[in-house]
Amino acid sequence: MHIQAILAFFISFVTVLIITPLVIKFAVKFGAIDKPNERKVHEKIMPRLGGLAIFIGVVAGYFAGGLYNQKVTAISVGAILIVIIGMLDDKYELSAKVKLAGQLLTAAVIVCSGLTIDLLTIPYVGDFELGFWSYPITVFWIVAITNAINLIDGLDGLSAGVSAIGIATIAVLAFMGGKMLILMFSIILLGSILGFLFYNFHPAKIFMGDTGALFLGYSISILSLLGLYKSVTLFSFLVPVIILGVPVFDTTFAIIRRIVNKRPISAPDKSHLHHRLLDLGLSHRKTVLSIYGFGLLFSISAILVSESTLWGTVFIIFGLLVITEVLAELIGIVHVKYRPILNLYSKLTGKKSFYRP
Repeated sequence: MHIQAILAFFISFVTVLIITPLVIKFAVKFGAIDKPNERKVHEKIMPRLGGLAIFIGVVAGYFAGGLYNQKVTAISVGAILIVIIGMLDDKYELSAKVKLAGQLLTAAVIVCSGLTIDLLTIPYVGDFELGFWSYPITVFWIVAITNAINLIDGLDGLSAGVSAIGIATIAVLAFMGGKMLILMFSIILLGSILGFLFYNFHPAKIFMGDTGALFLGYSISILSLLGLYKSVTLFSFLVPVIILGVPVFDTTFAIIRRIVNKRPISAPDKSHLHHRLLDLGLSHRKTVLSIYGFGLLFSISAILVSESTLWGTVFIIFGLLVITEVLAELIGIVHVKYRPILNLYSKLTGKKSFYRP
């Protein structure tokens, strides 16, 4: 098993290294290109079909790892559907409604296969059969996580690196729990992403595009769903959410920012996490590496939560909430005057030494 997993990792890695230059040429001919605008950081036209290379690498690892012997037909069909949706979006820039419809169809394929969350255990309360609600909850889970990675696709190597950290965390948790199917899938995905980062880290030669962002988001949703399969505790729901802490953080504060500034929630802006770090003077690479570090904080926390007691989990989550709030205030991700905790600290201590963005 271990030798086969190592082989699958390297097959995926090498396949992506070899195939990506061909995908770059195909993306240009296919017309899947990303043009610069006022909201984007890059300044030249870029091919954006990199997710296809990642997917091809995963397929190679799938066969090298012997996963074709597993009953994963629905997962495979869902992956193909999500890649097709991503490719069409990279080419034609599909409307949000069309993309959502495609994601719902993909989620329906998974749910119909029986891969659902059926039983919820709440500590000190008891077990609850979800019944019919298992279907909409599972669909929501898949669609929400599928879109999560797309929300931070703003800098070279950012989405791919954050995804790699999250998937590596899932691999560690799978190894600790003896869940070999999840471990093998994670290792194959990790090999493909690392191979792609060779071309995607700054300065990037290709973007992953929606093909990559949706495929990686879908993959993380399926891996977490396999880990939560059928019976879960209330706090085990939190582990995948913590693993995706970076996009959850960015999205949450984007909503808060737009409410505070009285703007529509769907309104685009240039105040996301990576924008703010760039505005503070960090280089492109240092910004991405800083966010990688932030992602590692969430990943370590997720591993600790998975092994912790109820009160230990509460303490870890409370600590994460405080850290993320203070960080948001320090970098001004909501507004330069939004500093409730830092202002409270200043009043209590009389110190006003915190940096004002």
